[in-house]
Amino acid sequence: MPTPQEPQKKGPTTEKTKSSKGEKRMDLKWSEADEAFREEVRTFLKENLTDDLKEAGRLMTSVYADHEASMNWQRILAKKGWAAPAWPKEHGGCAWTASQRYIFSRERVAAGAPPLSPMGIQMCAPALIEFGTPQQKAHFLPRMLSGEHFWCQGYSEPQSGSDLASMQMSATEDGNDLICNGSKIWATHANVANWIFCLVRTSRESKPQLGITFLLIDMTTPGVSVQPIVMSSGEHIQNQVFFDNVRVPKANVIGKLGDGWTVAKYLLEFERGGVAYTPEFHLMLDRLRTFAHSVPGESTPRLIDCPVFAAKLAAASVRVETLEVYELRTMSAISAGGSPGASASVMKILGTELHQHITELWLEAAGPYGHAYQPHAARPGGPVTLPHASGTQAGPLAAVTAPLRYLNDRAGSIYAGSNEIQRNILAKAALDLN
Repeated sequence: MPTPQEPQKKGPTTEKTKSSKGEKRMDLKWSEADEAFREEVRTFLKENLTDDLKEAGRLMTSVYADHEASMNWQRILAKKGWAAPAWPKEHGGCAWTASQRYIFSRERVAAGAPPLSPMGIQMCAPALIEFGTPQQKAHFLPRMLSGEHFWCQGYSEPQSGSDLASMQMSATEDGNDLICNGSKIWATHANVANWIFCLVRTSRESKPQLGITFLLIDMTTPGVSVQPIVMSSGEHIQNQVFFDNVRVPKANVIGKLGDGWTVAKYLLEFERGGVAYTPEFHLMLDRLRTFAHSVPGESTPRLIDCPVFAAKLAAASVRVETLEVYELRTMSAISAGGSPGASASVMKILGTELHQHITELWLEAAGPYGHAYQPHAARPGGPVTLPHASGTQAGPLAAVTAPLRYLNDRAGSIYAGSNEIQRNILAKAALDLN
């Protein structure tokens, strides 16, 4: 039997059984190796999660954790060799199966550990591993793991968001360099990143997808500047990045000049469908149930006793369970050697819209405490720049953080390709509608 660290040929298996009433059903079966791996993960989390890291995970207000806590957690994982679950072992990764990655994700969330920033390890790295040269892999991948290089993404532009192929940032050849001019917008954590992976236009072609190049740019290069974009929650997480005659070596091109669209599409599969949403959803709903069952006061009824809210909570639970089955099916296909394909778009749509729905339920449950702006009670994913009070929060902590998560998650159905675009992709790729 393989050890938990060894690659397995199969992930979770399914067996057709019959219930006592005779109807067929599908049961998920984890292998013995998967069960052993789960125990190994639980032991590691118990031994390595500090109180500060747990607080950072528990008090998140967006999909991004407190930056300092996230980087501390990355260093702990890197020391263990667990910072890059999906990377091949030859590049410092774990080479975990899809089922092991799912198990780790669920146990991490349950234990309260903060997530790592996805930009480098989960997004840029797969593109590097697939399309990069040996020299590029040897230079960039170890620095991604250690956190020496912290990455942000340069895809969207002020006039080119969901229509990514219309991007205009130029990169003109000049000997062994490219001279870059233009700007990128909605660049998460560009204010703390020291590297950015960008799509730039190196030529004008009849088809807009042609002439685009995938380029890695050092953020400390002269001509790079960053301006903050403050979210409605008051947090500085998003940014606009400007490039004014920025000189970048051609050696930083991933793939070939003009072939960046191929690299970008490959990367987007990991951005849209490279994560499991439901482990976090289970935790959010468990906390919401606990809050709804609490007794707020002698004369105030419990929220769970309201049949309308109880029905909403039950319906959300059904949606989470349904999405989890879809994720597990996709995971099983990946374990068998497949790729997410159109499933990446399905999971992005269902995951982000369900996440928004759960934050709406939390805001409803928070009641009057959801009207107050109290970011000081949380651990936001970036500096809070809007004026706010400090000190003791007013109301239960779970209710105080509800409006912050609600405001942050309005962007969920837009980032990584808006959900309208994802539906267009599915119409063409899955339904053959042109």
